[in-house]
Amino acid sequence: MEKTLLTLLDELRKEGYTEDFNLQQNCLECRNGDFRFFHHEFQVDKYLRLEGETDPSEELVIYAISAIHSNMKGVLINNYGIYADPIASEMLEKLAFKK
Repeated sequence: MEKTLLTLLDELRKEGYTEDFNLQQNCLECRNGDFRFFHHEFQVDKYLRLEGETDPSEELVIYAISAIHSNMKGVLINNYGIYADPIASEMLEKLAFKK
């Protein structure tokens, strides 16, 4: 059975990824902008791809992210492919899928 977005998020929350990150052009933001993490201040622990069955706009990637100098862990949800948000090159490199 294929997992849904909510199922995947619930699994990550149980692993301690409790913050919701928002992608800005040159950083990640959380807690209503109270915290910002630039490309050198976080690491991508893993990512999960979720593909829409018929609608390309439903294709998502879920990043499990840890702050390097704090215990903060969270998730970033973003479209991928042609629907991805425009971001700075440092952020693009940091969030690139690595095999």
